[in-house]
Formats: sequence, structure tokens, C-alpha cells
Amino acid sequence: MLGATGQIGRAAVRALAEDGWEVTAASRGGGRDASWGADVRTVALDRDEEGALAAALGDGCDVLVDMVAYGGGHAAQLTGLAGRIGSAVVISSGAVYVDDGGRGFDTQDEPDGAARYPVPIPETQPTVAPGDATYATRKIQLERGLLAAGASLPVTLLRAGAVHGPYCRGPRELYFVKRALDGRRRRVLAHGGTSRFHPVHVSNLAELIRLAALRPGSRVLNAGDPEAPTVAEMGAAVDAVLGVETETVTVDGPPPEDGVGLTPWSAPHPIVYDMAAAERELGYRPVTGYTASLPGTVEWIASELRGSTWSQAFPAMRRSYGEALFDYAAEDAWLERYDRRVRESGTPGGSGRPAGGP
Repeated sequence: MLGATGQIGRAAVRALAEDGWEVTAASRGGGRDASWGADVRTVALDRDEEGALAAALGDGCDVLVDMVAYGGGHAAQLTGLAGRIGSAVVISSGAVYVDDGGRGFDTQDEPDGAARYPVPIPETQPTVAPGDATYATRKIQLERGLLAAGASLPVTLLRAGAVHGPYCRGPRELYFVKRALDGRRRRVLAHGGTSRFHPVHVSNLAELIRLAALRPGSRVLNAGDPEAPTVAEMGAAVDAVLGVETETVTVDGPPPEDGVGLTPWSAPHPIVYDMAAAERELGYRPVTGYTASLPGTVEWIASELRGSTWSQAFPAMRRSYGEALFDYAAEDAWLERYDRRVRESGTPGGSGRPAGGP
């Protein structure tokens, strides 16, 4: 398994080992997760070092699971070793989809660039064109290169939603967990708090990997949890885990200013993946749901924050979203104007009530 000590890899190694596979867990550092059994073999491997993957494969393997494949180069690397790989399971991303107008994740910051996908999104939905420009174009470049191998290398590509669970470098739940730990008892959510960005827990991804390993084939499948809650529902679920109550003030539309109300899930239109094909082709049944899985995620995030600033604990989160993610001063200033407007107009505010900017 390549990328074994990453967020998804830790769970996938455990699932495959428990299913009876002899697992070699490869990562740059050659590390080991404490939950793995002693029979899991670990190896330090830089897959981009010339000949390193071929040497690690030796005489070959029944299944290669790849968490970190990216772009045409990695597709060529895997297909070039097809004679030594029985089948492969490779993580892709739901970010490859575009709507019927060509809008997708790459256009979301443009005027009228937010995609209007069907609900749910099937695997037959159009995708970006392959290329080297963005994460999405490189992921579809990877997919096309691997699928072109056909019967010589059966590959299951899993188009993951918003991955969540422990060991995430950029955990979206941090948005709610940090606010709760900081004693923030009001939050602002844009788009009426109704944004939906389909999550997938690492244990559900591990189950999809386990099933795909047992049923080799050339296919693309979505990877998601059994439900796609709204961002307001996610916030309430995090509150329940932490035993706090937070008032939610919703904004009818995009963030009013300075990123106030903008969360890592925020989108004006729902992003929900169709899981029917995975159920049909693999017999997939999710092993957990978003709410059921939250306690472990929340505790891990809280433990990482102890003794550290959020940007120290999660530098990837800071790079992705910037300091505005927790700009409490801007949030408080907006809430003060909002409250004044509510008082002057007599319009009730509070949780679940859309409100325009002040």
C-alpha cells in the first residue's frame, strides 16, 4: 500500500489486514500506526525515486492500493508495472466533476462559477479535461491513464468526497471544534446554513478499498458516507459531541464580507454523490455515518490543538483557508451590526433564520 501512514492509509491497512491480507505498508518515513497488527510489514519508499517502486514490488503483489497517485506520471508508473500487479485500487476525487455548463471546483471562485450538479452526482457526470493545471485536471489525467490499461491492469478508482476522520492534515471539523473550545457561542453560516458537501469517513473509504480488492475490475466509483448533512447539521452534531450549545445566525446568500460565514463546506448548491454503483458493483454498505463517527474525529482534533495554535497544529488548513477562517474580530463586528439591524427592524434573528447582510 502506497501512502500507508496518511489519513486514509491507516484505516485501509487495518481493514485489509483484518480481512486476512498480507499487507506491506509503504510510506516515505516507513512508519507504523499503533493500531496495526505485528504482521503488517512496513517499508520506507519514495515512489518518485527512480526504480524504487519496482524494487519494492519484487516479484509482484495481488493488489496495489495507492492513496497518493496523482497525474499522468503516476499513471504511467503503475501501468508500466502491470505485469507485477494483479489489480489496483486508487484514490481519486469527486473534484473531477463539472456540471453541464462546465463549472466545477476549479471555477468556484469565478463570477457565476459555482457548479450546479445533479443531486446526486452519478459517475457518468462530465468531468474536467485532463491536464497538469490543477488538482482536478491531474486527478482525471491519472484516471484516464489507468483506465486505458484495460485488462492488463484492472483498476478501481474511488472518487472520494470530503474526507473526514482522525489524522487529517486539513480537518474541516476544525471550523466548529476550535470555535467551541474558544467559547464562541454564536456562529455565522453563509448560504442559509444549507450547504451540502458530501463527506466520507476514512473507515468507509477503507471498506470500499477492502471490497474492491476482493472484486478486481476497471471501474470508477463514488465514495461517500450514507448521508450528506447540511453545514448547519454538522455544526449541531459537533456541538452535541462537545456538550455545548451554539446559536447559529444564517446569511441568505454568500458571505457578506471578509469571509464571515464561510466554512470549508460552504457552497451555494449541493454536492452529493450517488453511491448506487458502489452498492451494486461491490456490495458496499457503509460501516459508519457522519454523526456516529464524530466523537473520534473531534477528540483527535482537540488533542492536536492542546498546547498549539491552530495554524501550528494544522498548517495545511492555514494554507488552504488563511487566517480569515478564525477572524473573530471580523465576525464580532458583523454580528454587532446584524444585532443592531435586528433591533431596529424588529425582525427576529437566531438559529435557522436567513438574514441579509447588515
